[in-house]
Parts: sequence; structure tokens; C-alpha cells
Amino acid sequence: MANFSKSNVPQFSVDVYQNEYLPEGGREVNAIVTVSATGGGTVGSAVAAPLYTAGQAPDAAVAIMVDCSGSMDYPSAKMRGAREATAAAIDAVRDGVHFAVIGGTHVAKEIYPAGGRLAVAGPETREQAKQALRRLSAGGGTAIGTWLRLADRLLSSADVSIRHGILLTDGRNEHESPEDLKSALDSCAGRFTCDARGVGTDWEVKEVTGIASALLGTADIVADPAALSADFTQMMETAMGKEVADVALRLWTPVGTEIKFVKQVAPTVEELTGRRTEAGPRAGDYPTGSWGDESRDYHVCVEVPSADVGQEMLAARVSLVIPQSDGSVQNLGAQGLVRAVWTEDMVASTSINPQVAHYTGQAELAQVIQQGLDARKVGDVDGATAKLGRAVQLASASGNADTAKLLAKVVDVVDAAAGTVRLKARVEEADEMTLETRSTKTVRVKK
Repeated sequence: MANFSKSNVPQFSVDVYQNEYLPEGGREVNAIVTVSATGGGTVGSAVAAPLYTAGQAPDAAVAIMVDCSGSMDYPSAKMRGAREATAAAIDAVRDGVHFAVIGGTHVAKEIYPAGGRLAVAGPETREQAKQALRRLSAGGGTAIGTWLRLADRLLSSADVSIRHGILLTDGRNEHESPEDLKSALDSCAGRFTCDARGVGTDWEVKEVTGIASALLGTADIVADPAALSADFTQMMETAMGKEVADVALRLWTPVGTEIKFVKQVAPTVEELTGRRTEAGPRAGDYPTGSWGDESRDYHVCVEVPSADVGQEMLAARVSLVIPQSDGSVQNLGAQGLVRAVWTEDMVASTSINPQVAHYTGQAELAQVIQQGLDARKVGDVDGATAKLGRAVQLASASGNADTAKLLAKVVDVVDAAAGTVRLKARVEEADEMTLETRSTKTVRVKK
């Protein structure tokens, strides 16, 4: 794993938002930790200024995994759209970046460059890769774990720090067991990040979102194959803007203090608690993946020992590190403190920090959407109505307009503020899948 010089690394900062005041005997401390990376270049722009100094090779590799199962020919626009999207993504790969194209069925095939290696992007190799896309034809089953394992082998062959995958599927993972897919994800986790997309409406939302979650990437639906090229281009441009890999949120806590949970809450909700790796006495690392110029929010909940009025303590220290293969760490120089102060002032100790309140609502919003859609699928009308009504209420209160619009395609809203809704008798499958896929997307709190 490479070390980074200040010339090509964004500058990281950590800000902590919390109400540190607890009543006598109070034990639970909640904080929103905002991590920002700035000054390392621009993300998501094909015309961004170069991120690398003269003579310095880009420190990245990417693998594009394209579903080539038989269902991709029904309709044929899916396979055609996949070829065009992959060509557009290849055009967005920066010179010097290592890359490969994989065709996925019940087995994984190297489409370009083949021979168990990666190509190095340049005008000639990009053109060769686009010519090789003619070999993308539909036929066979779906075993996504095999695609991921091949991507891992190819990406690990490059001596780079940023390793990223883009995965497209149109169907369910029917030709390997769920255990096989989970094993592949466990094997690949921490080795590369991966964005996953489902095209059409015949794929399983929880499979695609599960892949992206395990590999710290994004997930989305592309219901219309004609929209694939724009989506693939944006994904690749964002991947090209990543400059620092394997960043971990390190939490140190004093004796007697316990981390109850850690979750990313913006731009999406992502549970990180179970991904902790121990990092020395009373310290643990939570993976955050790769970073470019961006900002993310994390909700940290800490249980402290009870104390008397007037006492105060450091509940947790937050820092950002890059664990190295030799067991050492590179500290990114950003730190934040979570505090606990016991007071008899009831107003101070019972007020909820606005950032904590906002993201607690956003996390609940994601949860009740999933619960409501699950209830709807099994015919539990009352349960679905209650959960989706609560979702409408939360989306309205927090200003999450995008989620509110998606909910309105599944329910008729009678009173948004009260959460009064009626289930629609008929719902387009693409609308329901879009709501489920995007349910974890949040809006930032207005600080």
C-alpha cells in the first residue's frame, strides 16, 4: 500500500456536532462527525485538472464487470446499452490508469485485455478495448461471485492504491448459492471498492445493494437501458477522482466507555459497527473506502460510565488513518473530540443536537421504507401503510424531496405532515424498485 505525499492528497478535516450535556447518571452520548476532504482535485468532471504531477503514473486500477447472461438479450436494448455504456466508461478512464473488462455469466471471462493482466489506458488501448466489446454477447447464467473474484485477481496484479470495480447486472444471482456470493464478497472486502447497477426490473434489489454495501460503493437502478451510458460515464469519472484509498475512521475510547454503534449517515446510510477492526488498546478502525474531494457524515453513539453533576470526560477521540500492510498506519492529521459533561440544567441535558436529530430521522426513514416495502410484498396492507406513512412524514419533515417524490409513486399522500397515506392499487415495478434501491440516500443537514 502506497504512502501519499502532501502534493497529491486532499487535506482532511473532522468536525464534531453534539450536545455534550448529560443529566446526572446519564450514559449515552451521540455525535455527528463530519469528515471532509478538500484540495485534491475535482471529482466527477471529465475536464478536471490533472491530479498527478508530471512523470507520475496514476495510482489506480479499475475493472468493469458486464452481465452477459442470456436475459441481457430480452430485450436486446439491454445488451446494446451495456456495450455503449462500457465504451463510454472506457473513454472516461484517465491515461495511465490500469483497466480491464470482464464479461459475466455463470463464469467470468476476460474480454479485454485478457491473459490475466490489466491494460494501461491510453488512446490505443482504449480503442482496442472498445473493439473487444464486440465479444460481449448474451448467453448463459448468472454467478456474480465469479465475476468479483476475477476482478479481484486482476486488480490485485497492479501495484496501485486505488482499486475500483463497476458491476452491471440485469438478473438474479441464480447460478451460485447465496453463501458463494457472500464468500466472494468477504474475500473482496477491503481489497477494492465497487459500484453496482441493476438494469431493467428483473434483478434483486437486496443483492445489488448488498454488493455495493459490502464493497463500500454505490448502488442504483437504471430502469431504461438508454440511460446506462450517462450513468457509467459519471461512475467512472467519480472513480477517476478518488485519490486516497482505504481510509479508516479510528475511534479511541477511555476505560469503561463502549462504542454502541457507528454508521455513515450521509450521503447514504451505511452501518459500519460490525466492520470494526481492533487497532490497539481501546481503539478500533471503521472502513470508509476511497476518497476524492467530498464530505461525509457519521453518527457515533458512545456509552460512558455514569458520573455526578459537574464532572466531564473525553468520551471518544476521532481520527483518520490509512492502515499499512506492515501493520503501521499513516495518520491523515485530522482529529475530533466527543465530550461528556454532566449537569443539573435540565434544558441543557434534554436538548437534542440538530444534526443528531436530523440524521436519526434519516436513518429511521431508510429503515421504515424497507420495512414498508417488505410488508407490501407479503400482502400486509396495514403494516405497509403504517411504515410508508411514517416514511412520508419523515421525508417531509427533513426536506428529503427526492425520497418524497419516490414515495408518492407508491402511496397516495393524504397528509404528509401527519403521515396519512393510502397504498396505490397499482405500482410500476420500476418505481417500487427505485424507491427500495435509493431508500438509504439522505439529505445533508443544514448546519
